[in-house]
Amino acid sequence: MTHVVTENCSQCRFTDCAVTCPVQCFHGDGERLYIDPEVCIDCNACIPACPVQAIREEFHLTPEQEHWREINAERAKDLPVISAKQQPLPTAEARRAELGF
Repeated sequence: MTHVVTENCSQCRFTDCAVTCPVQCFHGDGERLYIDPEVCIDCNACIPACPVQAIREEFHLTPEQEHWREINAERAKDLPVISAKQQPLPTAEARRAELGF
């Protein structure tokens, strides 16, 4: 199994989750983070670290979230590893409030 970053990460890009990852499986672009399923060891450290509950275990994805599994796998291949704390997007706090967190 692997973990998947879902739609809640969009417009946020909090990196709290990436800092907790022992194997550096997080990759990012200017909009969000992605998990490389080839590297993820399913340690679960990232799940409670995400302030917008954007990370799910793949077997807990809803049917509407299934497409994120492939998106994470594809995008992670081409993006740089994110392992250090970075500033969230300027829209992050508004997005977190919109999501109810």
